[in-house]
Amino acid sequence: MKKELRAMISELERDGRFRQERRYMQHGSVTVYEHSIHVADKSLALSRRLGWKIDEESLLRGALLHDYFLYDWHEKNGGHRLHGFHHPFRALANAREDYTLNTVEEDIIRRHMFPLTLLPPMYEESWIVCLTDKYCAVAEMVYPLYCRIRGRQFQGYGV
Repeated sequence: MKKELRAMISELERDGRFRQERRYMQHGSVTVYEHSIHVADKSLALSRRLGWKIDEESLLRGALLHDYFLYDWHEKNGGHRLHGFHHPFRALANAREDYTLNTVEEDIIRRHMFPLTLLPPMYEESWIVCLTDKYCAVAEMVYPLYCRIRGRQFQGYGV
């Protein structure tokens, strides 16, 4: 894991409820916490590979907070039936409670579920997180299945 990412995680854990994401499952056996770190790490790697001149700090913060909804969306009676459509707005409200966000970070959180949320991302950082989030979600659902088929134990992402 890159040192910039480790530093950002420490800051978010110190100043807010980011650590609570460990309590909630996201995809398969991956927690929201692990997923958020996975998205941030892959987003930073993609932006560097593309050679885009972006705000890396905003990219990391937005990626780490994109699913900061802080509830178990799998609960049948939890009122989370349309989670895919609504959770970006809950995540943004929670992030605003705990942190001071800039417009890029807000856009990343609010629009990472495009096209479900209809409005497309406004910034390059937002597009990167939006696309990387989908890649990571598929990988988090498919890779453990691949491991099972190959007779291997999925070890998670080690975060």
